[in-house]
Amino acid sequence: METQSRRVPENVREMFKEPLGRDLKEEELTVIGKKKPKMITVGDVVSLTVVKHGIIPDLSIYDGMTERKEMTDFAALVKSKGWKETVVKNEAGTITAELIAAVRNALNGKKEIIRVEGEEDLATIPCILLSPEGTNIIYGWPGRGMKLIVTDENIRKKAQRLMEMTEELE
Repeated sequence: METQSRRVPENVREMFKEPLGRDLKEEELTVIGKKKPKMITVGDVVSLTVVKHGIIPDLSIYDGMTERKEMTDFAALVKSKGWKETVVKNEAGTITAELIAAVRNALNGKKEIIRVEGEEDLATIPCILLSPEGTNIIYGWPGRGMKLIVTDENIRKKAQRLMEMTEELE
C-alpha cells in the first residue's frame, strides 16, 4: 500500500458512503471476543462498546467525536487507564500518510490506540489493506449501529478500488 496522503474527490464521494461488511449486533461481541481474532475498532462509540464487553482490540482508532459532537467517554477511558496513544492528523475526506504509517506501525503485534485530530471515518480503508487476513474490523455506521468486516481477498479488492479513486495530495 502506498504511503502518500490521499483525498476523496467530490465526484466520487458517494462511492465512499456505501457500507463495507455486515451489520453487527452488540450481543455478537461476546462470541467474537471468545474466538480472539485480531481486532481493530474504528470510532469512539464502537471502541468503547467493545472494551465494555471485556475485549481489548489490537488497534482502536478514534477522534473524540461522535456524529460531529464531542464524545469524551472513550477518550476519558484511555486517559484514566493511562493507555498510550499515537496522535495523528487526518482531515475529513482524506487518508493522510501519517494515518497510514500509524496503522502500519500499530499492526506489529502489541495493542495500540490511535487518536485522530480531525476525522477517522476513512481509517477503515488502510486498516483493511494493511491487516492480516481474518482480522475483524468493527466500525460505527452513524445512526445505524456497528458494522463488521472480516478481511479477505474480496474486501481488500473493494478497499483497493476505493483507494484508487482517491487523488494524491501535494
